[in-house]
Amino acid sequence: MIEERLAELGIELPPAPSAMASYVPVRVVGRVAYVSGQVAMVDGVPMYPGKVGDAVSVVQAAEAARRCALQALSALRAALGSLDLVTGIAQVSVFVASAPGFTEQPKVANGASDLLVEIFGEAGKHSRAAVGVSELPLGVPVELTVIAEL
Repeated sequence: MIEERLAELGIELPPAPSAMASYVPVRVVGRVAYVSGQVAMVDGVPMYPGKVGDAVSVVQAAEAARRCALQALSALRAALGSLDLVTGIAQVSVFVASAPGFTEQPKVANGASDLLVEIFGEAGKHSRAAVGVSELPLGVPVELTVIAEL
């Protein structure tokens, strides 16, 4: 179902991310999968480095959030064998490296949320936090975590 939906939408998932430290990309506990923080990378290079509201626009940051969500789905597929085992997205947390005075974190997070709803439909609707932070790993503008129902 979900694998077919990705094909219908013409969405190709990026390669599954690997852990960069002492953690696992996905931890399954019962019928819940917790996806570790994803930062938007393309070919090993951070997308749009910098702070949102300064060097990075809201549009670019939303694109980075979308990429983070795609990477989270890739991590889920690698851990589970198929995204068809995912019955829904429970929660998404989006951290936005924000320039002083920047308050549009929810618009950035929509890049990920809109994608998940596009792919999963009603089951993709989730609770969410969109949080402004001063810095993120590798100087990226966005980091995202996902909790998925199985």
